[in-house]
Amino acid sequence: MDFGVVVQVNPPAPRIVALARRAEEHGFSHFWTYDSHVLWQEPYVVHSQILGQTHRIMVGPMVTNPATRDWTVTASTFATLNAYFGNRTICGIGRGDSAVRVTNGKPTTLKTLRESVHVIRELANSRAVEINGSQIRFPWSHGSRLDVWVAAYGPLALKLTGEVGDGFILQCGDVDIARWMIGAVRSAASAAGRDPDSLAFCVAAPMYITDGTEAGRQHALDQCRWFGGMVGNHVADIVAKYGTDGAVPAALTDYIKGRQGYDYNEHGKAGNSHVDFVPDDIVDRFCLIGTAEEHQAKLARLKELGVTQFAGYLDHDNKEETLRVYGETVIPSLQEHIIAKV
Repeated sequence: MDFGVVVQVNPPAPRIVALARRAEEHGFSHFWTYDSHVLWQEPYVVHSQILGQTHRIMVGPMVTNPATRDWTVTASTFATLNAYFGNRTICGIGRGDSAVRVTNGKPTTLKTLRESVHVIRELANSRAVEINGSQIRFPWSHGSRLDVWVAAYGPLALKLTGEVGDGFILQCGDVDIARWMIGAVRSAASAAGRDPDSLAFCVAAPMYITDGTEAGRQHALDQCRWFGGMVGNHVADIVAKYGTDGAVPAALTDYIKGRQGYDYNEHGKAGNSHVDFVPDDIVDRFCLIGTAEEHQAKLARLKELGVTQFAGYLDHDNKEETLRVYGETVIPSLQEHIIAKV
């Protein structure tokens, strides 16, 4: 299992770059950032600084979207970064949430998402693609490689992911929900004639290491409660489209009954004022909270489901300590052990 970090692009940017260096030092393979250009700084500018000051870590957005960025510009950005830093980028993409909603826009259609995945992937892999009746490619790009992982929740989006994605991003750490959604993506891939084992499966959720006390656990729950509100945005869309009669697991939809709305000014912020509807048990299920041993146990269950990467959000007050414990304890426990002599 690989391990990633997910952060907002909050100024000062040097702190983000320093976190990326620290993540690499502690054995994380990926460093992801939000892509919401009004709420936070421009991620790709910071990505270039991260790539320039690290050696092996992969960098990308979790997640970009096809609405606020021209697809060819997105592809050109990845191909350019790859040309400078040696194929160390990855693209997470979805229909759009905060980046579009904060300006009163709407998520794109699945048709648009499907088309954008194809265009971005072909161009960023130094291949030609048809756009508006013409074959287009970057004449300066040679040997660029980019995987495109699709973030999804609803049944049709999961189907699309299995059909066209190089990987699946599930922004929720609940084991039962992960089992259902990974199964849906794998089934869709198989039905489309693809090998499900060729896809990456990434679970992304807040990770918070505690000291084992009840007070410490409660503090961590409060620091991560924002995540239930963020997931609730997507769940509300699913409920509006499919209802609550079985199209998606009740474990994902039941908790939003008390949801009153969402303030994007506090998007992804610990202690925000509009997530009181998210109960402790949902925070615990959706996130990874507790001692190193508790993290290891839950990650082992996710690994058994076929999860190939866990990406932990660090939008809380315990960033450095969580990175340290993961690097010294959690990550080594879930990787293959190689001995020097048999």
